[in-house]
Amino acid sequence: MTFRERLQAWRYNFVPDHVIGEILSKRWTDNAIPFIALVVTVATFGSLIPGFFKLYSLQESTRQLGEFSLVVIGLTVVMLGGGIDLAVGSIFALSAFAAVSTFFILEQPVWVALAASLGTGLICGAINGYLIGFLRLRAFITTLVTFIIGRALYDILVVAYGSQIQMSMASSDTWDFIGDGTVLGLSVPVLSALILAVIVHIALTRSRPGWHVLAVGGSRRSAHNAGIRVRQTVFLTYVFSGLCAAAAGFLIATRLSGAGPGTGLGLEILALTAAVVGGNSLGGGRGSVVKGLMGAVIVLVMTNGLIRLGYGTGTNQMVLGILLAVAVTIDIRWLKNRHKVLNEVYVAPVYLRMGETQSAVPGSGTPFELNNRLSAADPIGLGELEGPEDVILDREDNLYCGTRHGEIVRFFAPDYSRSEVFAHIGGFPLGLAFDKSGNLLSCVGAMGLYSISPQREVRKLSAETRRTFTSVVDDAVLRDPNDLDIAPDGKVYFTDSTKRYDAYDWALDSIENRATGRLLVYDPKDGSTRTLLDGYRYTNGVCMAHDNKSLFFCESWACRIHRYWLEGPKAGTAECVIRDMPGYPDNVNRASDGSYWMAWLGMRTPSFDLSLRHPGMRKRMARRLPQDDWLFPNINTGGVVKFTEAGEIVATLGDLSGQAHPSVTSMREHKGYLYIGGILNNRVGRYRIEGADTGWTGNDSYWGVRS
Repeated sequence: MTFRERLQAWRYNFVPDHVIGEILSKRWTDNAIPFIALVVTVATFGSLIPGFFKLYSLQESTRQLGEFSLVVIGLTVVMLGGGIDLAVGSIFALSAFAAVSTFFILEQPVWVALAASLGTGLICGAINGYLIGFLRLRAFITTLVTFIIGRALYDILVVAYGSQIQMSMASSDTWDFIGDGTVLGLSVPVLSALILAVIVHIALTRSRPGWHVLAVGGSRRSAHNAGIRVRQTVFLTYVFSGLCAAAAGFLIATRLSGAGPGTGLGLEILALTAAVVGGNSLGGGRGSVVKGLMGAVIVLVMTNGLIRLGYGTGTNQMVLGILLAVAVTIDIRWLKNRHKVLNEVYVAPVYLRMGETQSAVPGSGTPFELNNRLSAADPIGLGELEGPEDVILDREDNLYCGTRHGEIVRFFAPDYSRSEVFAHIGGFPLGLAFDKSGNLLSCVGAMGLYSISPQREVRKLSAETRRTFTSVVDDAVLRDPNDLDIAPDGKVYFTDSTKRYDAYDWALDSIENRATGRLLVYDPKDGSTRTLLDGYRYTNGVCMAHDNKSLFFCESWACRIHRYWLEGPKAGTAECVIRDMPGYPDNVNRASDGSYWMAWLGMRTPSFDLSLRHPGMRKRMARRLPQDDWLFPNINTGGVVKFTEAGEIVATLGDLSGQAHPSVTSMREHKGYLYIGGILNNRVGRYRIEGADTGWTGNDSYWGVRS
């Protein structure tokens, strides 16, 4: 290795570029900018204003924050549903007036004043919801009109009845406690906002109505086509916003024991700015209550802080305008360019120097020398299949294979001319294996480990494992479960080829060549899934050894076969038994003579081997070129290799014509024939094996001959 290559290896293998892409791909990164803004805002004003963090100052500020947060929560729900509510300020003011007039003028109990306030908000919200949801009027214009009307009505009422409110002698301990009291050091408005925030967050993320709101905000037409009552959902979001503004109005009424011309003035701008600054999208369908609360804190701390620093209303309005403009710009630009940014930084190739290999060229005289024998294989299901990645046979000699349409097809013995869809799973069924009870297990790409009973009942066995504590990526999820095999005790050993990419993104994984593949085990006794080995370059085929004390698994992009020991002094460890092959290994299965069959899905090329030593080039290639122009592993030529437990190559089979089986991803020996599958093929091949045991089957080898 040259000095330049050592530098490249250090730069690309030890500097975690991929972490940036992993972080940006997370949904919670949308909270990063508002959270940073929140910390900076609080720290700045906390250092500039004397006594900012004193208990009394915080209590007074949090009362306002609680009231303001209620309004923001309601507006956030409307925005998540794809709307906007400019009438919250007038609803807030009218609800506050309803509360104080009921309590001070009519001298009714506090609960009646609360009911009057909430009733006012309910009516106003229902009017907005009906006009926008059912009559389908424009939200911006409609709520602007109702805001103007509501504000005018409030001003008329304040002028007419303000003096009676001020001169009233009505009083109540409950009223005073709601306005000035605390519970466990927290004011009633803060407690109310926290409780409501938790309830709304759970409703949005865990309930059907919440999902409907997000679906409507994301796309009303799609939501309608999915059977969601769009108009009703929109109506309810405005009713909820009205109730939230009304609750906040009642709380400010108890705190101030009155209502004046400035009540709720400009509140709609403050609330809208808070919701957007927090990271909620004006386009709908993207955001959360937590974001709204962060925005509420930012806006309230900033406006109050500027006032306490001696700046006037004009400065406040200007700052709010700038905040709103910046937040909208960031929201629109990030939403539009997020995938572009991810495409620029997510693929982070590493340096790898492949070992020298023996030639597989015909006539080279090496153990890996390919031939043209597979071209003579008889086709099964020619033109009926698309992507039979793995093949397997049952005790009645029926043939099964998966297709890229999410189906498992069964061909009936003895001539395999008749077929049926045995089961529809979805995803892409890859590796297949029969257990002792005759259930067919399959690794389904991007979905997990599944079982199909003889009665065709489909059942999910596992879709996740334990998450690594230090991992940024959610490695609990099975991204690319690939192949499996079953031990005598029923445990299922299977591979998850990569933790960073789904099955259809295998080309990206090959270009990156990062060691993110792993070997896992599923225990049917308790339903648990554990990771046994991690840090391999695209783990693939799995096969139990004939003595059931160990298993073989493939590391495709490194062109190696490993043996993992289940019993004996080496239990829990793995060792490489074949390295530096000229082909990329895929599935592995038992052979009748005590050896093993291995598929080559493709062959190494000098150009791709060279590119692995230049990660910078591969990164630029993935960023600048369309995928059709990428350089990635050659999968147009492959074959089948037979090897012993010691790793000795004893036979090779190929299709040099490129017509029937140029790429091979699986093979299965059964009664003297080799059945061949390929993820790019339109058939299953049936090849006669000279000298093979015509009575040997995989089922008998694993589970014994039935009596």
